[in-house]
Amino acid sequence: MCLAVPGRVLGVEERDGTRMATVDFGGVVKEVCLEYLPDLEVGEYAIVHVGFALQRLDEESARRTLELFENLGMLQEEFGDPWEQAAQTGGDDLAREVRR
Repeated sequence: MCLAVPGRVLGVEERDGTRMATVDFGGVVKEVCLEYLPDLEVGEYAIVHVGFALQRLDEESARRTLELFENLGMLQEEFGDPWEQAAQTGGDDLAREVRR
């Protein structure tokens, strides 16, 4: 499953002509492309899907959503280690993902 997950911008830089951000998703830090939100700044929150920041989000909404995802186990599902997940399911999940 691919979720659109809220995250907080920790840093912004330009890389090879593309504006990129380091974003914290409730403890998981990933690199995100800012092409759709080029004026997003450090400290702001955004909804991120497949590595792209798509929409600004206020802090309260972001925190509530992250808490809900965490309680439902969806953050681990979205950001967890695919090799660990494959080991737990006998490889079935990883095999399905590779076939996509």
